[in-house]
Amino acid sequence: MIATWARLTGIQKTTVQTVGVVLFMGAMGWAAVPLYDLFCRVTGYGGTTNTATASTGVVLDQTMRVRFDASVARDFPWTFKPVDRVTELPIGEVGLAFYEAHNPTDEPIAGTASYNVSPYEAGRFFTKIDCFCFELQVLQPGETVLMPVTYFVDPEILDDRDARGTHTITLSYTFHPTDIPADYVAPEPAMTN
Repeated sequence: MIATWARLTGIQKTTVQTVGVVLFMGAMGWAAVPLYDLFCRVTGYGGTTNTATASTGVVLDQTMRVRFDASVARDFPWTFKPVDRVTELPIGEVGLAFYEAHNPTDEPIAGTASYNVSPYEAGRFFTKIDCFCFELQVLQPGETVLMPVTYFVDPEILDDRDARGTHTITLSYTFHPTDIPADYVAPEPAMTN
């Protein structure tokens, strides 16, 4: 291999090195999004939350105030709001919150929700068990739905140097337009008597 490398001309070496750099940069670009997502989930950076299938089972006497915020992307026609703006629950206890979405148009519209938690330090301690944000949402013309999110605040928040002073956590969602999948089948209209 070394003998072959030594026989290459300067132009050939430069070409091989350039192709190598382009391939390396392409691989890094491809890996950037999943690696950044993993980094955010592990560290809670940027208000990224955790997910779990159940709570830790530990419920403390101390409570946490949770605020709910909602918005839609520009030119997205839905109305979207939390049913209750604020709740307070014991740290570690499972909470259930609802958001209301309405499609005022005369056509089905799909959307996905992005989310974050503030303060950012609390992100890795705010854990979702189930959430409408895990799936694409399609609202039929004129449809209004309640969208649940099941969550808890991990008691380990009190042991974290940066997050233990948190008294209020804000959970924010923003809905963005999404194309309706080609294999989407609209639900049958309800029969009325």
